[in-house]
Amino acid sequence: MSERPAQRTVDVAVIGGGVIGLGIAWALAHSGRTVVVIDPDPAGGATFAAAGMLAAVSELHYREEALLDLMLASSKLYPDFIDSLGTDSDATGYQRTTTLNVGADAADRHALADLRAVQVANGLGVEPLTVREARVLEPMLSPQVSAAFLVEQDHQVDPRRLTARIQSALAALAPNGQDALVRVHASGLMHADAADTSSRVTGVTLADGRTIHATEVVVANGLGAADLGGLPEHLQLPLRPVYGDILRLRVPEHLRPLLTSTVRGLVHGVPVYLVPRTDGTLVIGATQRDDGSGAVSAGGVYQLLRDAQVLVPAVSELELIETTARARPGTPDNAPFLGRVGCSSGDIAGLIIATGFFRHGVLLTPVAAQYCLQLIEGIADDRWQNFRPDRFSASREPASASLKGGLS
Repeated sequence: MSERPAQRTVDVAVIGGGVIGLGIAWALAHSGRTVVVIDPDPAGGATFAAAGMLAAVSELHYREEALLDLMLASSKLYPDFIDSLGTDSDATGYQRTTTLNVGADAADRHALADLRAVQVANGLGVEPLTVREARVLEPMLSPQVSAAFLVEQDHQVDPRRLTARIQSALAALAPNGQDALVRVHASGLMHADAADTSSRVTGVTLADGRTIHATEVVVANGLGAADLGGLPEHLQLPLRPVYGDILRLRVPEHLRPLLTSTVRGLVHGVPVYLVPRTDGTLVIGATQRDDGSGAVSAGGVYQLLRDAQVLVPAVSELELIETTARARPGTPDNAPFLGRVGCSSGDIAGLIIATGFFRHGVLLTPVAAQYCLQLIEGIADDRWQNFRPDRFSASREPASASLKGGLS
């Protein structure tokens, strides 16, 4: 058996094989570049747990206009992104199903009505329904819900199927004898001047001693990005782990289809969602906690099942087949770190950061991929400058007022 080469050269090295990293890698490979993804467990982190809601409208929160534009842009890109993978929608779980936003009690009804006012003010389509109308669409919905709103443009994808398909597509484009995925930790960035972390990035060192030389390096390894060696010394990436529990259940044959739309609800002020899959399973999520524990929380499982049953009582008859907990990479303003890193002489060549996507990683994959390709080609969309990864760094101006404080 031949030894692995000590070094390798590609056009782009992507550190991180979650949905963001894989999506970026696919866009770059599809453009004709040689690409390698570096990750010991591709799609095994937050992507593995994600429900895959493409909910640009339903995910709007107060004072999130800048992030809303990014989400809407990515939602529009999704059909072409899926088509670029050269497969039918079932292979990725992409479905243009609708979303129902429902409330359990009077306070939930008022909260959803207030949110709809913000959504409508931003030009979004959210249609109020009577409970009877909602139950015509979804007969398994509880007759006790207090309110329902229909969102036509919020859809879904299955992140596990999507990332599996991207990995297959990357493998098909890889040069003969080369692996598209390097299943090793990245230990650090290489620079043109080893003594200057603001000099051009020229590649990646791996934990096993190998090196990968690249014209561009994209750092997209979620929470691990801040600990990567060789980052610019002035760069601050204040990432925090936000843990969440998520459940998967199997729907018995006599109850199928349990739901045809995604149901997003408020139950006494606490959010819960139910996402039906075409394979007869249902995803219920997700708690949000900052307790530092990556273990599944018994209280979280109880809360999710309890609240889901308030909205859809038949949930009690389903088979619980999986409980999962993962950490999502949050930022101080809950907006992603996306773009190049500036220094006193301009942007650092060869380096792009794409992390901190928090709740929106699956939704924002196409726009992150498109933007990274634009940055490399020198035609980047100026609308996304607010999401620069150096916005909290000393050498940059303070974060834009449109991104301060209001994102959640």
